[in-house]
Amino acid sequence: MAGVVARIPMSHRIFTPYNNRENVFQGELVLSMSDTVFGFLHEQGEGWPENIMYNENEGQNDEEEDEVEKSGKIVEDNIQYWEDQHSLLQATLYRTSSLESKIRNCTKEALKEAQVSGNVCSCQNPVFGGCRSCFMKQVSGCLQNAGFDSAICKSKWKNVPDIPSGEHTFVDVLDTNTKKGEVRIIVELNFRGEFEMAKASEEYNRLVSKLPEVFVGKAERLTSVTNILCSAAKKCMKDRKMHLGPWRKTRYMQAKWLRVSERQTTVPRLMSTAEYSSRPRRPQASMLTVDLLEKLPSLQCAAVEVV
Repeated sequence: MAGVVARIPMSHRIFTPYNNRENVFQGELVLSMSDTVFGFLHEQGEGWPENIMYNENEGQNDEEEDEVEKSGKIVEDNIQYWEDQHSLLQATLYRTSSLESKIRNCTKEALKEAQVSGNVCSCQNPVFGGCRSCFMKQVSGCLQNAGFDSAICKSKWKNVPDIPSGEHTFVDVLDTNTKKGEVRIIVELNFRGEFEMAKASEEYNRLVSKLPEVFVGKAERLTSVTNILCSAAKKCMKDRKMHLGPWRKTRYMQAKWLRVSERQTTVPRLMSTAEYSSRPRRPQASMLTVDLLEKLPSLQCAAVEVV
């Protein structure tokens, strides 16, 4: 029948934005735009939470790996630094000249003699076992007896913005017989103790333990050693997040041995224990040692009549 119009369900109609008419496709499956688009999004979105969670965990793991890698790099650099300092210190200390060896052997003999004799302290207030001043006199005297130009030196420096004022005493030897000119040898009897710190790290203490108790070497060698130790002290305090005192800095430490203001070449020889004990004592008068028989004839006594 030509005038009959068939009813088409709403699900089979597509509305286009270009006109208000309805386009009908017979014999084909017609889907709405909303069903198509949101169906696709729904299908693709089913796996998102897992993917998103995986990506977040992956980013967090990357950050943790970076931190671990960075921390490991710091540890490796720290270990390498202290190994380098040990190598530098060992190479500096073990290089020596014939002049340094002679003075070192003479210093050892002087200290050994002082220990055997008990190092009688000649100070106004004697110290049991001897004091630093008497030890320096003993060493300097022995070096002079061996033919060296030895003296007790006193360094003194004023307060400056970088370092505070201070003073220090030690023994040195000047040698002018070399072709290079005057050579100065430093003899420090408490060298290791000059670099010890109360709150130092284990790495720094291990480095300080490699220092000799008695240092005998050229001024240039001492400068190199102080550079190594002061640099290590600075890193030690930085790693422990502590302040480095100005008296631990390089300029202050080197001023102890390089800024000499006085040099005492005449050193009185210290007596050994045997000489000290055999020295004649000064006679002392006492009522217990007075010979009354010798004094009686010269005494004038008044006569007293007894009733």
